[in-house]
Amino acid sequence: MSDFEEIKKELLQCRLCENIFPHEPRPIFQGNPHAKIFQISQAPSIHVHESGLPFNDASGKRLRQEWYQISDACFYDPNNFYIASMGHCYPGKKARGGDRLPPKHCAEYWLQKEMAMVDNELYIIIGALAASYIFPKIPFHDLVFNTQTLHGRKAFILPHPSPLNNRWLKQHPKFISERLPLLRKVLHEILGIPSL
Repeated sequence: MSDFEEIKKELLQCRLCENIFPHEPRPIFQGNPHAKIFQISQAPSIHVHESGLPFNDASGKRLRQEWYQISDACFYDPNNFYIASMGHCYPGKKARGGDRLPPKHCAEYWLQKEMAMVDNELYIIIGALAASYIFPKIPFHDLVFNTQTLHGRKAFILPHPSPLNNRWLKQHPKFISERLPLLRKVLHEILGIPSL
């Protein structure tokens, strides 16, 4: 068994948070060690927790169809995307609504191992929490509007595609008009598909 397969097996069996969550942990990630794009977000939603499929919710639909403009088959092809998150399991709801933050030790223990194992061409970091973990000293606005470099590769930072972020998107129209077209151009070139 390869090192990657060993880590994958261990991650799927991870129960580090079984005393933290009110539900059974279900680590969710997807991809292989030669995936072209490494995508990192905050944590799975309840819908993703139930289905076991990353970004299988309204946010994922917007991400794939509107922002990336790729098919579901392209997104879920493990040769195209390695899909991970700061917290690999759904963290549960906060008492006053919204999801809890993922435990920090998940990213420190698992995400670092995954990033070391995957030989990708591009990073896409989704959401302020993931962005602040990977680029802790740079304001989120600057990260979003300037292409970054991570481990010698291009890195695009995106706001979360959740409908809860519609206000941010309205306040930053150049994200839609300027940054997304650039991201799509790079993304489509790497994936070998024609841009619309």
